Amino acid sequence: MTSATGKFLLDLLAFTLAAVLAYVLRLDDALGSVDFSILIYALVGLPLKWLALRYFRVSRHIWRYVTFEDLSQLAYMTGLVTLAMLLLTPVLRLWIFVPWSIPLIEGVLALGLLSGLRLLIRWRLGRRRRRLSTHAQAPDRVLIAGAGDAGRLMAAELLRSPEKGMEPVGFIDDSAEKTGMVLVGLPVLGTLSHLGQAVQDTGATLLVIAMPSAGGQVIRQYVNAARTAGLQARTVPGLYELMGGQVTTNQLRSVSVEDLLRRAPVDIDQDSISHYLNGQTVLVTGAGGSIGSELVRQLSRFRPARLVLVGRGENSIFAIEQEMRRERPDIQVTALIADVRNPSRLEFIFETYRPDVVFHAAAHKHVPLMEAAPSEAVHNNILGTRNVAELCLKYGVTRLVNISTDKAVNPTSVMGASKRIAEMVIADAASRAAAGQAFVSVRFGNVLGSRGSVVPTFLQQIQLGGPVTITHPDMTRYFMTIPEASRLVLQAGGLADNGSVYLLNMGEPVKIADLARDVIRLTGAQDIEVVFSGMRPGEKLYEELLTSGEDVIPTRHTEIFSARLQQVQPGQLGGLLADLSAAAGHEDARAIRTLLHGAIHESQMQV
Repeated sequence: MTSATGKFLLDLLAFTLAAVLAYVLRLDDALGSVDFSILIYALVGLPLKWLALRYFRVSRHIWRYVTFEDLSQLAYMTGLVTLAMLLLTPVLRLWIFVPWSIPLIEGVLALGLLSGLRLLIRWRLGRRRRRLSTHAQAPDRVLIAGAGDAGRLMAAELLRSPEKGMEPVGFIDDSAEKTGMVLVGLPVLGTLSHLGQAVQDTGATLLVIAMPSAGGQVIRQYVNAARTAGLQARTVPGLYELMGGQVTTNQLRSVSVEDLLRRAPVDIDQDSISHYLNGQTVLVTGAGGSIGSELVRQLSRFRPARLVLVGRGENSIFAIEQEMRRERPDIQVTALIADVRNPSRLEFIFETYRPDVVFHAAAHKHVPLMEAAPSEAVHNNILGTRNVAELCLKYGVTRLVNISTDKAVNPTSVMGASKRIAEMVIADAASRAAAGQAFVSVRFGNVLGSRGSVVPTFLQQIQLGGPVTITHPDMTRYFMTIPEASRLVLQAGGLADNGSVYLLNMGEPVKIADLARDVIRLTGAQDIEVVFSGMRPGEKLYEELLTSGEDVIPTRHTEIFSARLQQVQPGQLGGLLADLSAAAGHEDARAIRTLLHGAIHESQMQV
């Protein structure tokens, strides 16, 4: 019986039957003389049991997945009903025959019957699923890496879900002290160094890495060991993706490049973020992009009153709008097609919705394309940022967070230089901000999974049979995952030191050639060649997060630092922007490069 009503009636029947059985066990041969008493006692207890089942909702549990917590709740409920019947017994004894032991015996029997029903159904369904899965195909024998909470939960779910086609056979764990322990009936077979022996002993074919808090270096070790042992490897999401949720078999996936580069989780000050976002109207430019859309997802967790999603691409804006309406129906979402280069359209939006907080993520970010079209970098990255900043000043926006890039440091490209000038625009606006306003920029490096990231390019080249092209064997880049970067951006907004440029701790730089080889190995592709094609115009061999003239200032968050730009002289920036606008209007690429190079002292651009 699977319906909620059916299970409720079954529980009520078992609960009532316990009363009759209590008399049977207590009186045995004398039952015939107390038939009336049994009937009255059972009828008196019926409303109590009905109310208890309705209140505790135990019939709504999924019986085939019954847990210790479910049984504990049953014990609590039957204990309360037993106590209530004991309190009623003195009154009942005035009218019918009720030994004092009857409610106690009834309580024990009720718990046994209710628990037994659930365990029987779990056993029968489990046996049926095992029979079906056996007839279908032999399951993968699974070793679970990580004997912690995530590993235990994963093993328990696999054991009760044989239809998944995965049979757990044991654990591997970094802690030697756990070797020999038994979790959910499965042994801890040793550390990573014992993986080969564990495969021989168990016949395992799959390694599930159930360590959401492990860093990329650890994941890499387990993936390499699995490959050596002839195992396939799957993993659960990292903590940034889980967001505090439960680990389930539905989250199992192949190991990705993001997993190999995964960093140790960063503690986020939820209160400081919630303080400036909760109940506010938040506007995001570039909200359909990879960074902008993830910012929207992260923002929604802090319960803003309204999210205003602004972007040029109608398909991407529509997609994130629909996702928010589906996932967060409690938040007002407004999707608007607009271009930050159009000041009149932007002003209409600001005047209509009066945002309290603005995240400016709209920008051109592709280095070679901006080298070929420097006027677009000026219009979008510089003048578009000026439009947003001026409207934030005019309409009293309390926080403006500008998304910048490490390519703005010692820029060698038009894109990098345009983003550096955009930082100056934000700093200039900050110098004119009123009390209570804070305008900041946040710099970070490459984001895995974002549009223009090297990984999708590598995957496409591998799919076509190769080669994988890299510009230089020594090229390095900093990398972050999209959720990590977005969350640190929100944290930087909470620091709110007006005029600051915040730098995110990007960890250690990664060699692009090593990254390419990791991608090739993860796809299982054979004979894919890595070819070095030579550096492109505007490209840097390595990225920096600070210029030589900037001082790093620690903030109260260990993963975020502050750097102050050199001061822009009053009136100087306005003249530069006017000249850049004129040059861009005439498509004068040489004049744009000359102006950018002259405005940035440490510029390494080719004019």
